[in-house]
Amino acid sequence: MRTGSVTRVAITEAAADVLQGLISHNGPVMFHQSSCGDGSSPVCYPLGEFRVGAADVMLGRVFPDTPFWITVDQYEHWRHTHLTVDVIPARTTTFSLEAPEGVRFIIRSRLFTDAEAAVLDAAPAPPRGADRTG
Repeated sequence: MRTGSVTRVAITEAAADVLQGLISHNGPVMFHQSSCGDGSSPVCYPLGEFRVGAADVMLGRVFPDTPFWITVDQYEHWRHTHLTVDVIPARTTTFSLEAPEGVRFIIRSRLFTDAEAAVLDAAPAPPRGADRTG
């Protein structure tokens, strides 16, 4: 989520370009980062085709308004880390929408600065799946 000028998740320009193409072909999409399989690869689904768990955490939205969800155990592990969605050339058998394009979304990370951490610590907790309505 965006708290002042601090975000928990972002996207590179290259990944945003791929995401825009996926949205053009599939409509709105979402990311989900789980602890299953390769924990560094978020999966991109058509919006509404993946059921977010009650404890899942929404870190924020990336280009243009794509929600990025993460399992609670991954959130606890990475809560002090800024995540950036990037893309690399790769062949993969993942369920993620980008797989047929010959690319793979990945996560790049860095620790929050002390100043960023202070802003986030003072902010409300990110929303959980149980907070969703509708």
